[in-house]
Amino acid sequence: MDMLAFEIRRRSGEETRTIIEALPDILSDGDQGPPSPHTMPRNLPVEPPDIPMEGRRSIDRVLADDFLAHLPQVNDDELEAIQLMLTIAEKGVSEQRRSVYEALDVLNREVARRYTEGIVSVTDLLDQ
Repeated sequence: MDMLAFEIRRRSGEETRTIIEALPDILSDGDQGPPSPHTMPRNLPVEPPDIPMEGRRSIDRVLADDFLAHLPQVNDDELEAIQLMLTIAEKGVSEQRRSVYEALDVLNREVARRYTEGIVSVTDLLDQ
């Protein structure tokens, strides 16, 4: 999503760097302006990884494997639609993560209760 936001800013003229030049800043959790004079720009090949079709994460199904390689050719309407799909997918992942943490909290409370009430003890567990 950060890369899509960068591309939208680049297309509107707010950004002059290419996405490859800005990638370190994008991945470091924040676009912090142009690179320093000591930064050597590199041309890196962009090749999609070989990911089998079965078992792919739902977020991976939102984008084609070669999406980043073709990002400059994606039109503005498609870019906005993809950004919306990613936002929806991210919300779904967040909801799943929240459910997992809620279940973990329940389990942790139960373990703490069992230790507090003397139902189990560390000594018994270590003796096994």
